[in-house]
Formats: sequence, structure tokens, C-alpha cells
Amino acid sequence: MEILIIIFLILFLALASFRLNWAIFLTLFSLPAYLFRFTIITIPSTLLEAMIIIVFLVWLVKDKPWKNFKKISFKKRRKYPYYLEIIAILIAAWLGLWVAGFSTGALGIFKAYFLEPIMFYIVLVNRGYINTRKFIWPLALSALVISLIAIYQQFSLGLSLETIMQTKVSSIFSYPNALGLYLGPIIMLSFGLFLAYPKRSNLLTSSKKLLLLTTIVFSFLAIFFARSEGAIIAVLISFLLIAILLNKKTRKVALILVALIAIFTSLHTPTWDYIKNRATLMDLSGQIRRQQWKETTEMLTDSRFLTGAGLDNYQNALKPYHQEGIFVKDQKDPDWHRKVVWDEQYHKQAWQPVEIYLYPHNIFLNFWTEITLLGALLFVWLILRATFDLLKMLKNLNNNQKGIALGVFASLLVILIHGLVDVPYFKNDLAVLFWIIIFLTASLKLKQKKGI
Repeated sequence: MEILIIIFLILFLALASFRLNWAIFLTLFSLPAYLFRFTIITIPSTLLEAMIIIVFLVWLVKDKPWKNFKKISFKKRRKYPYYLEIIAILIAAWLGLWVAGFSTGALGIFKAYFLEPIMFYIVLVNRGYINTRKFIWPLALSALVISLIAIYQQFSLGLSLETIMQTKVSSIFSYPNALGLYLGPIIMLSFGLFLAYPKRSNLLTSSKKLLLLTTIVFSFLAIFFARSEGAIIAVLISFLLIAILLNKKTRKVALILVALIAIFTSLHTPTWDYIKNRATLMDLSGQIRRQQWKETTEMLTDSRFLTGAGLDNYQNALKPYHQEGIFVKDQKDPDWHRKVVWDEQYHKQAWQPVEIYLYPHNIFLNFWTEITLLGALLFVWLILRATFDLLKMLKNLNNNQKGIALGVFASLLVILIHGLVDVPYFKNDLAVLFWIIIFLTASLKLKQKKGI
């Protein structure tokens, strides 16, 4: 396997040397390449990391960005969008590294989740802010391939309808929810790109729109078959919000749809109970999340309020505060507590062992435990600022750019909503995807500033 990886990287280096943009597109398409892991002189790495480092080094050699720094004064020099936030986030990540004692695992997370994605962001801002469409296409094609694999898995696992509806697919990933975390934001980026094309178009443009629509439908089917409820809810809410922001006609349709859903939900008891249980986190996964957040909060407020646990140190820090399991509460049984205490059989059935997960499964707590309270606040600030910038730009953008802006805005919204109960950043592909979304926001800002 390592020989094949070396051959691929040699060919990729050659591609980057002659066609750097093609190498960038291939990297965007290959975000799940982190699944291919190897070691270089005792340093663990992934294929995705190696591709990003090659792209960055080739860009340094070919474009020689330091020459402009010498010629242009600091005041007149073009600043990277969100450069202050980026510097502060890198400092916070280094603090998380320091809190963890510069362990090997912490160093690996620092480079893979912070340093390298930001390096890739810098290359993207320099090479591609003028035409943002071409940087969304590789992500859409990647989502289409992964979705097709997931759909194939779904219908090849069993012949009966009952079997099909009970299975969870994961495509190329190791667990089903990774599918929703990856595809959710890309669905919205693809939809924004779809909106960016004119309604009346030639055959080529119509074909592109059909391909995007196929990607959106298949990707949503994939996360449905993965049973990734957080991603499904986040995507549906984002679609509704896009419809509200797009124009008056779509706003009316969206509001009518929301009203009909509200009426149906209030009249249909099973649907209302289902939504209520998940909204209040009283289902099984919700109760596990609540217990996890309780333990995490106890750990943070005890002695790690400012510092968090440090990179790659959450599981060790949480051990003294962790309970081996919880009694799953049955909302429909008013006699639940007495049965748990006095009925031995019921006691065993209600008991649910709970492991210590890698992260707290909440976007704010994830950052707080890993890169300090400062880091968590910085990421919230960056997301809110990018969201505000996109909403502000919507008023002045043309129809094509407005579609892209809506898609980027919705992808951030998916990350935020899904992040309430999951980990939408701390994974190689997701970290890079987040900074790609920030790049797309930055490129729209730069184009508006230059009047492009």
C-alpha cells in the first residue's frame, strides 16, 4: 500500500508542478483521502495531508508570494480575509497543544486539523478568489461518488424492504454519521451552485444543472440511508431558509410549507412525540449526549475552565468524571423510576453502558475542550462574522453570485445545526471542508470589494 501511495504522490507532485489548479481540484475532490494512512520517519500522516503539503510547497515555489511582501508596504499590502481570526485561532490551537504537553497525538491533530487546512486556505485565496464556481464542482462530484457507493450499499445489504429500512450505510467511511457530516454542507454548496446558473440556458449549462440536481438528490438519499438525523434536520432547515431568503415567491412557498408542517405535527400525535423527544434530547442518543455534556461541564468547571483538556486529551481528562452508564428514561412510563429501583429485570433493561467518546459532541464544547475557551469563542466569532458578511453581501450581489452566497451561508448553517449534537470539525476532511467554506466567503468579499 505504501508503495502505491508513494507512486501516487510522485505523480501528484508532477501534476502540481505543471498544472497547480488541477492539483487543487484533485485535492478538493479527494478530501476523504485521509482514510489512506502511512508513516514518514515515525511521523504518522495521511494521503490528504501529503497532497495539501505538496500543493502549498509548489505554490510557494511557483508564485513566490514573498516577492510582493518586499515590494509593497504593509499598509498597502492586501490582507487575507479573516487573517486576524486565523492568527488568533492558530495561537489558541498552539495553546491546546501546550496544555496537552506537546504529545505526539496532539501534534498530529494540530497539523492535520489546523495548520494544514489553513495552509490550503491561503493557497485557495491566492489562486482562486476570482472564479469560485470551479472550486465547488470537485466537492459536488466527490459527494456524488460517495453517495452512489452508499446507495449501492443500501440496496445490496438485503432484499426485503424491512431489512433495507433497518440498515445504516456508511459508504467509504468507518461509521454512518461521517456520511452526514461530510455530505450535509456539500449539498448546500451544490444547491447554491445550481442557483447560480441562469434559468434559461444552453444544453451544456442544462447538463451541469441536471448533474448538480442529481448530486443533491443522491446525497440526501445517502444521509437518509445513513440515518443521520442531525444532518437531515440541518439540511431541511437550511433549504427552508434559502427559500425564505431567495425571493418573494419562494418565501411564500416556504412559509406555507412551514405552516402546513406545523398543523400536521400538532394534529398527528406520533409525529409530535417523535419531534418532541428529539428536540428535548429524550431519545436514547439524546440522553447519552446530555450525560456526556454534563460530565464535560463538570470537568471544565472543576479545574480546566480556561485551558480545556488540550488537544487529543479529552478522554484522559474526562475519566475521573465519567459514569460507566445511564438508566435510559422511558417518557411514556410514569412508574419508570420505581421500576428501575425495585424491578431487577427492568433495571437491567434500562441500563445503558456509555463509553468516553473522542469529543463531547457539541460544536462549542468540542473547541473548548481541545483548544481552550479562547479558541471556542474565536471559532464562534469567525462563523458568526462569516455568516453576517454573507447576509450583508446578499443585498448587493447579482443573481449568479447570490446563489453561491446562499449556498455558502446554508453550508455554515448546516455545520452549526448539526454541530449542536455532533463533531462537524475534528476530522481531517471536515476541517479542510470548513476552511474551504471560509475561503468561498472570503472570495465573495474580495470580488465585491474589487467590483468583479
